[in-house]
Amino acid sequence: MRLNSSLGAILGLLLPIAAMAGVAGPDWLVDPSPYRARVHVRPDRPEVVLENGLLRRVIRIEPNAATVSLENQISGESLIRGVKPEAVVELNGKRFEVGGLEGQPNYAFLRPEWEGRLKARPAAFRYVGHQIGVPQERMAWKRVRHHAPGVQWPPRGVTLRLDFEAPTASDLEPSLRGLRIAVHYEWYDGLPCYSKWLTLSNGTASAVTLNRFSSEVLAAVERVSEVDELTVGLTPPNFHVETDMAFGGMTAAGANRRSYRWLPDPEFQSQVNYEKKTPCLLEVGPDLGPDQSVPPGATFETSRAWILPQDSTDRERCGLAVRRMMRTVAPWVTENPLMMHVVSSHGPTVTNAIDQCAATGFEMIILSFGSGFDMENERPETLQKAQAFAAYARSRGIEIGSYSLLASRSVGGGHDVVMPPGLKPAFGNSPCLQSRWGTNYFRRLYDFHRQSGFTLLEHDGSYPGDPCAATDHPGHRGWADSRWNQWVEIRDFYRWCRGQGFYLNVPDHYFMAGSTKTGMGYREVNWSLPREQQVIHTRQNIYDGTWEKTPSMGWMFVPLTEYQGGGAAATIEPLSEHLDHYRRMLESNLALGVQACYRGPRLFDSETTRAMVKAQVDWFKAHRDILESDVIHGRRADARDLDWMLHVNPSLKEKGLLVVFNPLDEPVQRILKPDLHYTGLTRTARVRERGGAARRLTVGRDDRIELKVSVPAQGMNWWVIE
Repeated sequence: MRLNSSLGAILGLLLPIAAMAGVAGPDWLVDPSPYRARVHVRPDRPEVVLENGLLRRVIRIEPNAATVSLENQISGESLIRGVKPEAVVELNGKRFEVGGLEGQPNYAFLRPEWEGRLKARPAAFRYVGHQIGVPQERMAWKRVRHHAPGVQWPPRGVTLRLDFEAPTASDLEPSLRGLRIAVHYEWYDGLPCYSKWLTLSNGTASAVTLNRFSSEVLAAVERVSEVDELTVGLTPPNFHVETDMAFGGMTAAGANRRSYRWLPDPEFQSQVNYEKKTPCLLEVGPDLGPDQSVPPGATFETSRAWILPQDSTDRERCGLAVRRMMRTVAPWVTENPLMMHVVSSHGPTVTNAIDQCAATGFEMIILSFGSGFDMENERPETLQKAQAFAAYARSRGIEIGSYSLLASRSVGGGHDVVMPPGLKPAFGNSPCLQSRWGTNYFRRLYDFHRQSGFTLLEHDGSYPGDPCAATDHPGHRGWADSRWNQWVEIRDFYRWCRGQGFYLNVPDHYFMAGSTKTGMGYREVNWSLPREQQVIHTRQNIYDGTWEKTPSMGWMFVPLTEYQGGGAAATIEPLSEHLDHYRRMLESNLALGVQACYRGPRLFDSETTRAMVKAQVDWFKAHRDILESDVIHGRRADARDLDWMLHVNPSLKEKGLLVVFNPLDEPVQRILKPDLHYTGLTRTARVRERGGAARRLTVGRDDRIELKVSVPAQGMNWWVIE
């Protein structure tokens, strides 16, 4: 008898996999293939288990549902101290726990024999069932560009939905009976990370207001043991947390600071800190709102969180884990087109730039800030001009797009955010996205991109999370719902762009909501420094910016013409007169897998310049897969000696590519000892200098090889490792 394929897949998820637990396998960052996600419903105990050989979560389902174990399966280490509710919600102004159990005598640890003695809280939402499935697309992704080999969307794994009903306790508001809350889990193949979110289904006869929520509450094992002085919040447990409600920063930590928090645990009475302020209770949810009214018969979905317990304190390994997570749950970050920023919208200048991109292998043009092109202008000639540019760019195999400034400005007319006394918007000024101006602005963006043929948007000054106290804006009632509603507006627009295949440059951490690239991290005025200093800053910024970003997630900058001042000493134009510097800037970005904003009216001014640019681009494309893979940080640029980084990808033929730069005025020879662990090579490695004849080198017990390198003055050299 042949099983229905969907039924067979679900049954496969239910297979017991106890044999996986605690078994040391290959390093998941080198070979993730053995670590498949499963859901195991235990036949002997009232428990549902999520695990993938790396991370296991055990959820007890009697007398209510609650997590009783979260474990690193490789080390066997427990990551939590005790039981908390599966979620917490505030409904119509009253706090309710969703699931959870009480009666744990000591919150420093949870003994297995205590679990069966725990009781359900009478006023908590009670577990009524669960459903198992596989991950679904949370947004459409139209793939139209080169992306990393092996990228999968949606990610492979399993899902678990826990269903809860409103409690029947005597003190519960009768108006909430019929309300259901679902707690969703997503567990991934080959990744010690999970996603969690809630949906609220209103089966009552009246609207219910969700004032606040915490979709995850974890009594994590403390990371510090400080009796007296406590650096509160600076040393929380070693978890990386991301949400799709992230804004106001180019790094994950900065952009997510309003979406989760580490707090003292009031139930942890036996902690060593005298004031009981150890930051070891994780709460995930916005610190304001959403304050959303859910009508009868409607369903509301919260923002999503991704939680990655780190398996190491090593900075490189922690960064590799975050980068693997980003490629898995936001794989559009692997798109990495070569992009020129054109500083004019004059027809002949734009068509010449398109021709030069086609001639050198660049893939995309943006009519940059300062170009004079204004997509907010609704005159017919604006759209006609855009359509003409797009048609010509398509004929040359080039994509084109433009720039729009959103939040870091004032629009006046009662449309700006209203702040209470003493508070200011993040950028000093900002329109409210839910004002009439905001509604019209987003209507224009949708209309323009539907009609223009442009497939790129650089969205500057993106929404930084400013709430608004106005009560006359059509899109929100007041302060409490203003942040959520503004975020939903911009999230939905970015998701729409992702579904249309548009490329999004956003100087903010909107990756989980659909953006493709943010700033690598640099100070803009540094591009007015003398050219030779800019080269060093470029490699320093990339080195520093790629601990948690993949090379494709951050853009850099190359001022072909003057930018932020500096005069002739800071700029490359005339290009042919500064050919060596231009080459060094191309090498410093492309050899590290990073795309920069090459800002100016042209890419070359002579045949010699054209040939140099094309040669650099051709080299990058010949090794693109490995160059856009992970980086291992070698030596940071300091203008005193060689600096280098190692690209690694054990799934490719080119498992490593070492790039070494020499900032000095004389050739340099050194012995380098790069760590090849993350290439997957364990005994020998074939090393080819500049693609030449291979030399076989022994990989030591410390995973390193000894390689003699020679790098010309002010130059770069490279070695392929197979």
